[in-house]
Amino acid sequence: MQAATVRRRDFLGLALASTAVAAATRDAHAQGANAAGFPSKPITMVVPFPAGGATDGAARLIADKLRVQLGQPVLVDNKPGASGILGTDFVARAPADGHTVVFSLSTSLLINQFLYKKLPYNPQKDLALVSHVVNAPIALLVHPSLPASNAVELAKYISANKGKISYGSWGVGSAGHLSLAEMSQKFGADMTHVAYKGEAPMLQDLVGGQIQMAFASTLQAKTFAEAGKLKIVGVTGEKRSGALPNSPTLLEQGWKDDIFRITGWAAVAAPAATPKPVIDKLAEEIRKACELPEVRTRMLALLGSEPTAYGPEQFAALYARELPVWQRVVKDTGASLD
Repeated sequence: MQAATVRRRDFLGLALASTAVAAATRDAHAQGANAAGFPSKPITMVVPFPAGGATDGAARLIADKLRVQLGQPVLVDNKPGASGILGTDFVARAPADGHTVVFSLSTSLLINQFLYKKLPYNPQKDLALVSHVVNAPIALLVHPSLPASNAVELAKYISANKGKISYGSWGVGSAGHLSLAEMSQKFGADMTHVAYKGEAPMLQDLVGGQIQMAFASTLQAKTFAEAGKLKIVGVTGEKRSGALPNSPTLLEQGWKDDIFRITGWAAVAAPAATPKPVIDKLAEEIRKACELPEVRTRMLALLGSEPTAYGPEQFAALYARELPVWQRVVKDTGASLD
């Protein structure tokens, strides 16, 4: 009797195990089928910033190439607002099938989680990293009246003029703000921060001498430097910007702090539960698009760098390295957008 019971239990166990294996196999086949049949309808690429800017232009460039490669329309949908939060949150809540993605910047995908106490999405839990598309280094500019043309001279100047220097940024919590706030602490400069609503008014005041220094996009820096209106001290990142090949990095000049090693970036992300095969397929198609000569040339013109197209794993590793840097800098500077 007991032996019969054992056999029945063994049978039930085997039956349950077989059912589980069959279910897992079906799920695996379903995922494979989803990837093989993807995309089955138009893809929406949300840009959480206004139309017409550099980020929007880069997204439309990639979307146009994906349309050809994937055989489905890739529609760019601008959903600006709240430093990229509104559009990014929309994607975080979208169906996780790969047909809705976000093309955004490191601000909304990484930095904002430390600037806001109540961000409606958690980028580490609600989004899946698809592809790091392009780096966006920034250039440190100073007014021509400052007796500094490189990082060493600037460090000496600001150290000798504690409390007398003001710097601008295109917004509280921006990479330009956080980088210069960190620099002020580094050299004990006690500099005054002036926040502007955008890069254009900030640069106007820098040219006019109302502020003495600011970080700006490499393309804007190039324009003003070539016109003799501002001086470039250096650029962020571990290698020189393609837009400013003759301008040394701050790292080259001895500023080895992590904040000057990293750059902003533009990237693609999807809802967190998007199947891995679908993410991989999207990443691979983005990589193919970024390798096209016309895309590389145009991306350099838009964002000052050639595309990188890091896949999910490499992108995740980069994200993990940069996250504690931004977290610390936000904490140290006391920057907040709440």
